[in-house]
Amino acid sequence: MLLTIDVGNTNTVLGVFDGDVLAHSWRVKTDPRDTADELWLQYKSLIEGFEITGLSVCSTVPAVLREIRSMISRYFLDLPTTIIEPGVKTGVPLLVDNPKEIGADRIVNTLAAHTLYASDQSGPCIVVDFGTSTNLDVVSPKGEFLGGALAPGIEISVDALAARAAQLRKVELVKPKSVIGKNTVEALQSGTIYGFAGQVDGLVSRIIEELDELYPDSGEVTVIATGGLAPLVMGVAENIDFHEPDLTLIGLRLIHERNN
Repeated sequence: MLLTIDVGNTNTVLGVFDGDVLAHSWRVKTDPRDTADELWLQYKSLIEGFEITGLSVCSTVPAVLREIRSMISRYFLDLPTTIIEPGVKTGVPLLVDNPKEIGADRIVNTLAAHTLYASDQSGPCIVVDFGTSTNLDVVSPKGEFLGGALAPGIEISVDALAARAAQLRKVELVKPKSVIGKNTVEALQSGTIYGFAGQVDGLVSRIIEELDELYPDSGEVTVIATGGLAPLVMGVAENIDFHEPDLTLIGLRLIHERNN
């Protein structure tokens, strides 16, 4: 079985694949202070009972990636391992000014989105990744990474507001009864949920306009939501076509298969 590890700034998502099927997945907090041995103890307790035959890893946190390398060298030395970094075959051309700036997770998501959604329709797609930041990644009909947009994430925006506004506080992030909040809690929930949904809809609409100019003869643009905070805006944002919570893990599996 293949163990996939997606290290984000806030959470780390692990998944075990039995062939093409995701057998199980877990979400744990990311702590850049964790050592290789601490990571091994945590991961070992999760994957107990699964026979791991390979690993595929991407990370946006250099400190954690360094410790994962050490962990692999100690506890998974004989297993085929793919770490998403320069030199790894991803099959994703990066049509941007500086490819080295592109996070590994965005490359992984591009491959997964194109493979799962765009190839049948021969149209572009947009991945909206709701994490620590909200990433909109644009994929050409050929599976090329064209660039995108980055915005502050939902949770960090709420945290910043609560920290800077004396009479405001953190609230449970759920859809309120109406857009017009009748109290401070509902008003904050409305501004957060509907506000971020509107932000995404606006950016997606503008990106689609540019894609229509770039690829006038291609199929319709497909918009895929992923990331831990995506459920907050599903059903509220109007321009999202699909929700794939395991998009990054699927991409890690696909890249591992290309390299082993």
